[in-house]
Amino acid sequence: MFVSLSSCSRPTENKKGVDGTTIQIKGSDTMVNLGQAWAEEFMRLHPQAFVSVTGGGSGTGIAALISKTCDIAESSRKMKDKEYEEAKANGVEAVEFRVAMDGLAVVVHPQNPINQLTLDQLANIFMGKIKNWKEVGGPNLPIVLLSREVNSGTHVYFKEQVLRRGDSKRKEEFDEGALLMPSSQAIADEIAQNPNAIGYYGMGYSNPTQKLLAIAKDDKSPYYLPMVENVMSGHYDISRPLLMYTNGQPQGDVKEFVDFVLSDAGQAVVRQIDFVPLR
Repeated sequence: MFVSLSSCSRPTENKKGVDGTTIQIKGSDTMVNLGQAWAEEFMRLHPQAFVSVTGGGSGTGIAALISKTCDIAESSRKMKDKEYEEAKANGVEAVEFRVAMDGLAVVVHPQNPINQLTLDQLANIFMGKIKNWKEVGGPNLPIVLLSREVNSGTHVYFKEQVLRRGDSKRKEEFDEGALLMPSSQAIADEIAQNPNAIGYYGMGYSNPTQKLLAIAKDDKSPYYLPMVENVMSGHYDISRPLLMYTNGQPQGDVKEFVDFVLSDAGQAVVRQIDFVPLR
């Protein structure tokens, strides 16, 4: 089954492609593989449908929804008040759907002997206060920071929940030396060949060429890995909902697609792609 990777460039009302309905989805790079898997299964069940899925980041998807150039925005963060205001000013009523859960995995090269970090250690590493692995019990090597770009919902979530610990009044930022990577896959690829690097991405991107770190609230708390059972139980602290936004309550074919995503069959796809289903 073919999933288009073309850009999102049309009004939100459904158009007919060569086989029937075209649904345009754009947004989160964390969710793009999941979105493509949903699209493939939906098109298998609905041969007349054509679903186009592209990434670009949560902010890009939300901007496309606001400008009415896609049907569904995928986002790994909630829309901001400013974005809701921009949507309303453009005649768009953004409706949110929680479609899956994700544990944000913190990853290093498999040769790195570090296996676990507290949230404070993690925050201090990404703010540049800890610059050498020996400061957290590792080798005497400089730490190379890998972060998503600022338009990424994953970047925003990590900053708000790890660096700022969920306090909107705090102003902590990533270290200026952090390398901003264009996608979660780019972080995975760099970690696989750089023993000094540390990065983060949605747990669905993990593979044996990177090592997942266990995370604890503090040095007196238990450490947990980003695994399905730990996210569903609430034990893994760096977890978040994955979202879809539509312009108003979805209708027609878009409603059929959203209903499929939320169905048992759609949630089975979530588990197959190594994210966390809603139930």
